Parts: sequence; C-alpha cells; structure tokens
Amino acid sequence: MSQTVPMTPEGYQRLQEELKHLIRVERPRVVQDIAEARDHGDLSENAEYDAAKERQGFVEGRIAEINGKMARAQVIDVSTIDTDKVVFGATVTVYDDESESESTYRIVGEDESDIKQGLISISSPVAKALIGHRINDEVQIKVPSGIRIYEIIDIKYL
Repeated sequence: MSQTVPMTPEGYQRLQEELKHLIRVERPRVVQDIAEARDHGDLSENAEYDAAKERQGFVEGRIAEINGKMARAQVIDVSTIDTDKVVFGATVTVYDDESESESTYRIVGEDESDIKQGLISISSPVAKALIGHRINDEVQIKVPSGIRIYEIIDIKYL
C-alpha cells in the first residue's frame, strides 16, 4: 500500500497549480514543438525533435508524479488542531544556547521544504526531534556538526 504524503494546504494548492500549468500550458507546447520538429524532415538526425521528445517525457513524468502525490496526500490544516505540542505544520521558534540565537521553522512536507524560508521537511532530523515537544522543552538534536540543544520558546499553529 502507498504511504501517505503529509502536506500543508498551501503545499497542496501549489501542486494543484503546477499540475494545471503542466496540463494546460506545457503539454500543448511540447506537442506543438514535436509537430514543428517533425516538419523539418529526417527524425534520425533532428536535434529539435529529440529535445522535444525528451521534454515531453519530463512533463509527462512530472504530471504522473504530482498525480501520485495528490492521490496519497494527507492535507493537514494545523489551524484546526487543538494541541500545545509541536505537530506537522506548526511554526516553532527555538533558542540555541551554543550560538545564542533564535531560529524559526515551519514543519512542512518534503516537497514544500525550503530552509532559506524557514520551511523544514517533516523527515529532517530537526523536525523529527521537535515533534511532540512543548514550549520550554529542551530538545537534543543530532545534526551533521554534532549534538545541538534547542529550547522551544514559541509554537504557532497558523
């Protein structure tokens, strides 16, 4: 059985928009590119045809991948969850004693993660360690540079 794919409502919406774009814009463009390349004659030595077919394979593969993820999606809206613990979708502010700095992370699905925007994947070591903890808990997290100790100072469910 397929494993569910947790994602935020925003992440699901982005996948829907990408799927619509691929189906309505990219797929017809690739079909047109293939038709134009065919009109240029000999397909065995036609680089435009080869490139268009390769692009078609990419577009169709991405459409299938998105359809699969959406079929297995478990959309989690944390604004409807009543808890005081860190859960998927929560925005967590932590204090790092070693660097004496605060960091804020939102725990999201794998496809949504972007560390530059503070979005960390549910499967990341930091997210795995934070899940289930409360404000004022100290959490030990094993990261590539060693063990970090974070104190949870705020949790928001947006």
